[in-house]
Amino acid sequence: MRGKWGPLTLSLVMAAGLLSGCSGSASEGEGENKTDKLAILNETGMPIVKEPIELTFFTGKSPTNGSKFEDTLIWKTYSQMSNIQVKFNLVPFETLTEKRNLALAGGDYPDVFYSARVGSAELARYGQQGVFIPLNDLIDKYAPNFKKLMEKYPDIRKGLTMPDGNIYSLPSFYDPDLLSMLIGTPLWINQDWLKKLGMEEPQTTEEFYKYLQAVKATDLNGNGKHDEIPFSAGGVTVLIDHMKGAWGLGTSGLGHKLVDVDPGTGKLRFIKTLPQYKEVLQFISKLYKEGLIDPEIFTIEGSALNAKGQAGLLGSTVVPNPETVMGRKEFTGLGALKGPHGDQLYAHVKVPMVHVGAFAITNKDPYPEATIRWMDYFYSDEGAKLYFMGKEGETYTSDASGSLKYVDEITNNPDGLTQDQALAKYFTWLGGSYPGFVTEKYFKGSETLPNSMAAAEKAKPYAVKNILYNFNYTPEETEVMSSIGKDIEDYTAEMEAKFINGSASFDQWDGYVNNLKKMGLDQYMSVYQAAYDRYQAE
Repeated sequence: MRGKWGPLTLSLVMAAGLLSGCSGSASEGEGENKTDKLAILNETGMPIVKEPIELTFFTGKSPTNGSKFEDTLIWKTYSQMSNIQVKFNLVPFETLTEKRNLALAGGDYPDVFYSARVGSAELARYGQQGVFIPLNDLIDKYAPNFKKLMEKYPDIRKGLTMPDGNIYSLPSFYDPDLLSMLIGTPLWINQDWLKKLGMEEPQTTEEFYKYLQAVKATDLNGNGKHDEIPFSAGGVTVLIDHMKGAWGLGTSGLGHKLVDVDPGTGKLRFIKTLPQYKEVLQFISKLYKEGLIDPEIFTIEGSALNAKGQAGLLGSTVVPNPETVMGRKEFTGLGALKGPHGDQLYAHVKVPMVHVGAFAITNKDPYPEATIRWMDYFYSDEGAKLYFMGKEGETYTSDASGSLKYVDEITNNPDGLTQDQALAKYFTWLGGSYPGFVTEKYFKGSETLPNSMAAAEKAKPYAVKNILYNFNYTPEETEVMSSIGKDIEDYTAEMEAKFINGSASFDQWDGYVNNLKKMGLDQYMSVYQAAYDRYQAE
């Protein structure tokens, strides 16, 4: 969206008054005495409320999740513990943005948006309109676990606080010390093929290039064909994000892909017009032209990529873990590659607060105090253990050291179910986007497997230290970012692909830079800098 209100949006907004009664919660709750509602609240411990209550959630759903959250072990258990019954209205992630926007604009929304990927701009806009309620006081009074987390990691408060000073959501937050989770998708290389080639693990971009050349020239899988693919991934952007640190770019992590902080000035700089960035694209273009990158990289789907991996065709790739998605154990994750000018930065690091608007309470919720307590539990150790591991003896076991692991029915299912399929019977965290706190102790996804943890250890000495969380914009700034900013993002992505695949010559670089200036790059950066200055001042 460009920030312009078209006829459909206007008609939805005009219809808001008619639709707002659909949930029922607001009109029913308005007549009740707030004191009566608080009377059923237990301020600590379980159950959260003395009498059963019901809440309705707008909920994002991954294809790996089951079709009814209420039937899973986690929510059956928590309903009994808390005395709060939640109805999860599931919306597939594929259609989530459209349906969420329609619900918000039309007024037909429930008590809570859960795992719904609400963005900062929406939080600010609908917060000011009163659709999302401010959580500042509720957190202070009823969310001790999350409050403690904000005190330990002050950047959470910075990232959640909107320009009006209010917090309207609770996030999905990864433990900043769990680097493997922040890396998410390392650059993996085929260790068996390295040995066959008599090569050491690449430490520089040039050594990586030499390895890819050797893969292309050698029948490493021994089938008599030159069908080995030196590098493939789900798009070329992931390779750019892994390579740019070798040219000293990406100093702020993956949360801001078009800008970072200039180490020399401390000011923001627009990465994608810099000479160093041109060199990154030239390096990747060289790989593409020499056939060292999968020719399908611009269009390949995840399932097709995984099939190539399963067939033993890949020399290197970028995925969460080849062991879990491709069944290949011969890959090792690379650390930070050193670039041609001596730069060595591991820039492929996500913001710990991956989803700002993972949980937002609306003005239709009759029990906001109980609702915030309901959510706050999952920011505690006890809540995280329940959410990710379930119940001891039923879904997990623990050893003398306190280490947890899933039962054999999940990890080695007798009915032939994959681990994810077996998990879906008990849990709803599959597919991500959930609000909560992710730590190594309780999260047992592919990012915490030994090879992922080893990859993170290699990256650690060179990993981005000062990760910038999301910035929050005023309504006027949002207008610029959703119009000029969107155009700039689209244009740079388009030209990036063209420079790499050769449909645009690098002789056109100056013209590309001039076009960005004409599109309003100075205004874009002015807004970005203002938001950054505000972020720094908080």
